[in-house]
Amino acid sequence: MTPPPPNSRQQTTGGAIPRFFLPVLRAGIAFPAVPAIFHVQEPVRNTDPHPETRLKPYIDKARHGAAKPKALLVAVEHTSPKGGEPATMGSEATLAELKQLTDTLGAETVATLLVKIREPQPRFLIGSGKADEIVAQAQSLGAEMIVFDDPLTPSQQRNWEKLAKLPVIDRQEVILDIFKLHARTKEAVLQVELAKARYDLPRLRRRWLHFSRQRGMGGGMGGGRGEGEQQVELDARMIKDRIVRLQDLLAEVSKTRHNQRGLRKKRAVPVAAVVGYTNAGKSCLFNRLTEAGVLVQDKLFATLDPTMRRLPLPGKQELLLTDTVGFVRKLPHQLIEAFKSTLEAVTDADFLIEILDVTSPEVETHHETTWAVLSEIGASLLPVITVYNKTDLLGDPLVQQRLRRKNHDAVFLSAKSGDGIPKLIERLTTQISHSRRHVELHLPPERYDILALLHRTSQILELEYVGDGIRVSASVPAAIAGQLAEFGVAPAEAPPKA
Repeated sequence: MTPPPPNSRQQTTGGAIPRFFLPVLRAGIAFPAVPAIFHVQEPVRNTDPHPETRLKPYIDKARHGAAKPKALLVAVEHTSPKGGEPATMGSEATLAELKQLTDTLGAETVATLLVKIREPQPRFLIGSGKADEIVAQAQSLGAEMIVFDDPLTPSQQRNWEKLAKLPVIDRQEVILDIFKLHARTKEAVLQVELAKARYDLPRLRRRWLHFSRQRGMGGGMGGGRGEGEQQVELDARMIKDRIVRLQDLLAEVSKTRHNQRGLRKKRAVPVAAVVGYTNAGKSCLFNRLTEAGVLVQDKLFATLDPTMRRLPLPGKQELLLTDTVGFVRKLPHQLIEAFKSTLEAVTDADFLIEILDVTSPEVETHHETTWAVLSEIGASLLPVITVYNKTDLLGDPLVQQRLRRKNHDAVFLSAKSGDGIPKLIERLTTQISHSRRHVELHLPPERYDILALLHRTSQILELEYVGDGIRVSASVPAAIAGQLAEFGVAPAEAPPKA
């Protein structure tokens, strides 16, 4: 029996299938014909060649207003060996964030648990006694899945699902499924598929319950059948082949993006990338500045695809703004690897605009998470303008005072109300002036090589052919400004005011 190809469930009537439903299939759980979305029975051997399609009626019910599947959330806090202060802090905050993630995915949180351990256990990550307690609580609450904030190994997931008779997934899988649901462009879909394929590869034993079945094959001198490959080996080979195909397709998309960036560089318009923690208000600020109409929702990862728009600035200057995907704690490494072509929009920028939610008690942790990801993609050395957003929702003025003392160059604003936007425009104009120079040139008529250089690298503001040459007003990179001094006017320190 041949399993369906790894990408066989890309679209259903209501869109992509949320992946938090899929562990049910891997556990081999059967569904009787009852109104509830999930009615768990003892696992049975799966003989359906296309098992994922059996969930479609339940998924459709959830999409059309039926009760959401119930989830029990679990976070693990690693304490110090001596039983003192926790070695990992902020577990309550990560649980709250995990709840936001599962809400975005479409599940209802029935309870959250914080489990303290001294060291991870290989079987369940936590002790077996505590695992039994969690399973009992999940059953008493009517939970239909268990979601861990910490990453689980493939063997730990199998052990949990065998014990709980429920789907058990981790934060990484939740984030991957959210990306799957929100991917819109061809590039985003390919990137998510690649990340999911890499995540699924070591988990084949959970996905296909017929993994021990073998296929005979002709061979040998007598032409007899050999033992053949196990089904799990065939599945692994299929996923590996798909990973190679996805990498090739993404390489083509990345090549196109590279060519587009090359054309933008020739026009010499400076680029700023808007980065920050997810749901910090990046898209809202982007819309406020450029009127781009990017989707704005109070959800994590509401937008995935990068958007670029032109922003006019005082002094006949302009800036290209790029809105990028938001970051989050414990972002799966598979996603960072897969989204490298998209994140190149950040590394190719001239400077960054980091957006932080001033109302969040975890604002400093969000900043650290953002810069950890920026360091991983090689963008942490770029100049940055720090922006604290949502000041209109800040009730305690002392919070803003404390943050301002810590970062006196930061801009405080409200993207929703527009308060503080003029200050940001001023900072953007100043930042551009640091990397560019405004020049007034008089070129001899035979120096078309200099004119060609300006067309390739600079922004030409005015150009006039006169009797004895060419007069040019341009914004040029500081690196070439010195070469232009001999043509009449030395570079000015700042562009003229509008």
